[in-house]
Amino acid sequence: MAATVKKDVLQAFEIIKEEEIAAPVEIVFETILEQMGPLNRLPKKPMPMVLEAWPGGRWFRDLGNNAGHFWAVVQAIKPPSLLELSGPLIMSTPAMSNLQYRLTEENGVTHLRFVHRAMGWLGESDHGVNEGWAYLMECIHTAAVERARR
Repeated sequence: MAATVKKDVLQAFEIIKEEEIAAPVEIVFETILEQMGPLNRLPKKPMPMVLEAWPGGRWFRDLGNNAGHFWAVVQAIKPPSLLELSGPLIMSTPAMSNLQYRLTEENGVTHLRFVHRAMGWLGESDHGVNEGWAYLMECIHTAAVERARR
């Protein structure tokens, strides 16, 4: 049996996004949970997820009939200021990610800092996650501002 050995294939990346959202921190935090959970979507179609918002809770896509995709586990949660998850996310390779949402509020405006760090055997398609996070941040921003206006 032949074996293939590849060297220098491990990679890492870091994505940092910051937003100022004209909404109270509690609303922004709740909106993050909704947008990452049942209201999650791709630009052209819904992609509902399950986010169990407690330490050790799972973040996964339930396809029914015991099928789906495990994305991460809640590593830390301190409503309404911190949500941290760790797991493979969309990567079907030996890789690990850490996501952090940190929120602070000043004068009714919430500062949201998002960080995604990943390392492992990352394929070329995994490098495109920046666009997906930008879309999710846009959805969070829009939905939180709309909720705050109600």
